Amino acid sequence: MTEASPSDVVPARRYPAHPVVGVGAIVIDEGRVLLVRRATEPQAGTWNLPGGRLELGETLAAAVARELREEAGLDVEVGPPVDVVDRIVRDADGRAEYHYVLVGFLCTPRGGSLRAGSDVSEVVLADPTNLAPYRLASETCAVINKALDLWRTGTR
Repeated sequence: MTEASPSDVVPARRYPAHPVVGVGAIVIDEGRVLLVRRATEPQAGTWNLPGGRLELGETLAAAVARELREEAGLDVEVGPPVDVVDRIVRDADGRAEYHYVLVGFLCTPRGGSLRAGSDVSEVVLADPTNLAPYRLASETCAVINKALDLWRTGTR
């Protein structure tokens, strides 16, 4: 029996045979939303919600909690799902270079210390009325607004 290398086990992210399931966290703290600046591809240098790929055997809620600990140093209470979004990045020939199906969850901070962690160069708690400087995708802004509506009504 031979052991598999990590490249044999981890599904290819570029030009995948199937969409990759991922999670996103909409952390709202005193009316501000947590954003992270990606340090790695895809989309290194861009601002987004924290999150990442679901690991084999992991629940969606466990993936959200793990990603927040890894990327932002926070422990959270994972609340309800907010939205499901397809994120497809196409190459110059129109082929799907990356394809993620992302499930976004409303999260409440419960501990930890906010800091940039793995795969992240910066973290910020941003004013949701002034997100333009972060150049977020329109789908991301829509998910943030849905989460804020849930947060304001106490649906957690």
